Amino acid sequence: MEAVSVGKAKEAYERVLSLLQKHHSWFSSSLPMIASENIPSPAVREALASDFGNRYAEGWPGERLYAGCRYIDEVELIAVELGKRAFQAEFVDVRPISGVVANLVAYSAFAEPGDVMMALAIPHGGHISHGKRKWGGTAGVVRGLEVERYEFDEENYTIDVDGTRRRLERLEREEGRRPKLFLLGASVFLFPHPVKEIRQIADEYNAYLVYDAAHVAGLIAGGVFQDPLREGADCMTLSTHKTLAGPQHGMVVSWGRYAEKLKQVAFPGLLSNHHLHAVAGVAIALAEALAFYQEYARQIVRNSKALAQALYENGVEVLYEHRGFTESHTVVADVTKYMDGREAEERLERAGIIINRNLIPKDYRLKTDHRRPSGIRLGTQEVTRLGMGESEMKHIAELITKIIIHGRKPEEVAKEVAEFRREYRRVHYCFESATEAYGYIRIR
Repeated sequence: MEAVSVGKAKEAYERVLSLLQKHHSWFSSSLPMIASENIPSPAVREALASDFGNRYAEGWPGERLYAGCRYIDEVELIAVELGKRAFQAEFVDVRPISGVVANLVAYSAFAEPGDVMMALAIPHGGHISHGKRKWGGTAGVVRGLEVERYEFDEENYTIDVDGTRRRLERLEREEGRRPKLFLLGASVFLFPHPVKEIRQIADEYNAYLVYDAAHVAGLIAGGVFQDPLREGADCMTLSTHKTLAGPQHGMVVSWGRYAEKLKQVAFPGLLSNHHLHAVAGVAIALAEALAFYQEYARQIVRNSKALAQALYENGVEVLYEHRGFTESHTVVADVTKYMDGREAEERLERAGIIINRNLIPKDYRLKTDHRRPSGIRLGTQEVTRLGMGESEMKHIAELITKIIIHGRKPEEVAKEVAEFRREYRRVHYCFESATEAYGYIRIR
């Protein structure tokens, strides 16, 4: 291998640090509206910069395979107890390092390779971690599950319970296969899922029901959207950085009767060390959720509805107007009257409005390529945490409309976005906010 000079190495080192600062500066003057992201509080960022991130703590608190965990154990147990309170749960595991790993914990605890799992197709809102082997999905590729899709009511953007029941009857009659696991939850999660109704079907097959709350965990902790455990879920999985506004990490939430099974799958089955600085950040985010999220969650939903209504009135084809557009942090629109989803994503990004292209239900029928889908997905959780309300959503809708409908130059709109963002610099719904939301912190 060719030796790299000290000068070249230093050049790369400085380039990386420069790019980090540029990213912070860019997001300080942009509108971050990707539905799977959020801005953590300064306290969470402090946890992520702590020495916890350099340590190991394999196993359960009090049963570690490493020394030096005196304070790490205390923090993890605090996170567990706060999680139990936030989700009214009997068992919480904060060790999964992502929502995908949390899903793998559930798949491994409740199903075996070759078992049938029901999940949403991706154009109907499903996540790639729910997907079948054919599409490279985690459930199929990693756990070897045979994934079958729910029948879907495209008009109302919900699972067709009766159609799904008939589909399962055909599956058993024609192929002799019965479901072992029903998975609910989505990456485009506009409305609550029919948990009680799917629970009834799961009971008929002696199957388990898992609810992936990655997108809506903060809403659930805030007492809005729905309550999966009380509605019949055996287990709830989640990532901790979307509406929960913590660090990028994962959790498993369940009942006491499944505790030992879930713990053993997590370690030693799927985890070694579990990113202890992120666990500390999760504890802080859960404390913030208990203190502030009843209001935060409600404001997110109010903002989503206001944004959707304003876009709709401006001529953007926001989906599901007859259902009030959304009951969550997410808004979905069909932009094919003007451009495809990828072009909309790229033009809006150049204007400082960060959203993502997304498959929508009609793409399932049209077999649209995911690289150029018909839709875009927007999330309000991050701009809400910056202190914005319904009036700001109307202004954001006007800025988006200038790009999608009126064809304004993105660079011109970017100036308006940057000026608008000047008033929204701090994180809200947290205990302390001395550092600006995207302020770069230099510690070297």
